[in-house]
Amino acid sequence: MLVQLAIRDFAIVERLDLDLQGGMTAITGETGAGKSILLDALGLCLGERADAGSVRHGAKRADLSARFDVTRLPAARAWLEERELPSDDCLLRRVVTSAGRSKAWINGQLCTIGDLKALGETLIEIHGQHAHQALLREETHRRLLDEFAGLSGEVSELGETFRHWQGLRRRLKQLADTSDELQARRQLLRYQVEELDQLALAEGELESLENEQEALAHAEQILADTQFAVECCDNDEGGALSLLHQALSRLEALPGAERGPLAEARGMLGDARIQIEEAARELTHFAEHTELDPERLAHVEERLGEVHRIARKHHIMPEELVELHATLGKELASLEGSDQDLDALTRDVETARDSYRQQARRLGEARRQAATAFAEEVQSQLGFLAMGKAHFAVDVETRDTPQPEGLESVRFLISANPGQPPRPLTKVASGGELSRISLAIQVVAATHSTISTLVFDEVDVGVSGATAEIVGQLLRRLGDSGQVMTVTHLPQVAAQAHHHLHIEKQTEKDTTLTQMALLDSAGRVRELARMLGGVTLSDRTLAHAREMLDASQRAPH
Repeated sequence: MLVQLAIRDFAIVERLDLDLQGGMTAITGETGAGKSILLDALGLCLGERADAGSVRHGAKRADLSARFDVTRLPAARAWLEERELPSDDCLLRRVVTSAGRSKAWINGQLCTIGDLKALGETLIEIHGQHAHQALLREETHRRLLDEFAGLSGEVSELGETFRHWQGLRRRLKQLADTSDELQARRQLLRYQVEELDQLALAEGELESLENEQEALAHAEQILADTQFAVECCDNDEGGALSLLHQALSRLEALPGAERGPLAEARGMLGDARIQIEEAARELTHFAEHTELDPERLAHVEERLGEVHRIARKHHIMPEELVELHATLGKELASLEGSDQDLDALTRDVETARDSYRQQARRLGEARRQAATAFAEEVQSQLGFLAMGKAHFAVDVETRDTPQPEGLESVRFLISANPGQPPRPLTKVASGGELSRISLAIQVVAATHSTISTLVFDEVDVGVSGATAEIVGQLLRRLGDSGQVMTVTHLPQVAAQAHHHLHIEKQTEKDTTLTQMALLDSAGRVRELARMLGGVTLSDRTLAHAREMLDASQRAPH
């Protein structure tokens, strides 16, 4: 469940730290006070889209975090453990800059917004104030029935099977439609691969040929210059070694040559003689092994010419020929068996189609079985909401066209008055009726949810009086076994809550800020009195609010 929510510089909130508890928590405040800010901040922590408008005016960034206790949420723990993240606690953090950029963390580790959404789906379930509008779309009906029946996994698997089947169908059509093109492509590839086979250019051969060509082409000049260098080093008549020998002989004969500057000079000349002797030996060795080979040079240049010619044909650099050879060879190998592939792919398509239909048939049977139970539970909730005479039904109809979610269309039907046949929900329900039907459906869906934290954002729109009190009782019953947070404008609903958060907008020095506080008993009485319509809180209004709160807290649920 959600245990902490921290908000910094978000919208008109400068700083807010909330410690939350289990049970039902009502969130109230005057119109425009910012009741939706808390849910908006929570939504960002759960991966909703962010923009620069989220940041409080004058601040550099908004910083939001939500901490969850996942002790009783095996799906969330498994998600964290699979990614080697700590699973005894769950901290979601989102930072949005004034430039509109955002970053996200899970337990201190950077993550993607997609990760936030995926994990968030295992942590919390939000029922928005426009949920009744979603009931005007039939895809919502199917989704709600599947969630009630615990069929979301089967629907996901069926979707994967459907996409696999359709992918095979597309490949088969492409293969059949392009058979002539494939034949032409095969012939071209055979010619190109055969030419490259004959060339047989090895990895690294091009560089070796270019180095050898350069050496052979300049061998005569290299040999002459090397021999000249040897003569300069070791020649009896004026070579460097001869001159060094003479210099050393004369220095050795000088008085005091064994010490001081003369000794150092003799040492350096001796080192130079050794270096020149070694250089002369290396040059002599190189010259002895350098040969003039015009035939080899012609062969190398011919080989290089062939390599460059074929590279020009393919409009690539010569060094890319080896990779091209491998690529074309693989493509040819894949096309050589295309006729066999066509037959095999046809069989694969049939197998995938049969697999889809078997899965879809089992899913359809499960939906039809669940439809009756779902309708009965919604019907029961409608009785609590003063619509006991209405008749709710779920119509599951098989379609001819396969879809990722199955072969069925699901429609919610309602008969608001006795004696009238049920008709599609979108055609017969008034605004108030639709709100109550939506709430009944959401309560049923929430009752069967595996998620312990449920958020209801003004789902009580369109109800009042005794019905509003019953709505509060329904939400409190949900809170008895988990955590329910509800934004409400009805005192009858707020009075039923285990806890009550009040949001207030304050203006200080031309700055508007929102504050939120957990109300004690006296604070709850004053807030309920305000919600009952008292601009000035009279003793009678306060007494009515106190009576409402006491009765709601004492009543069995």
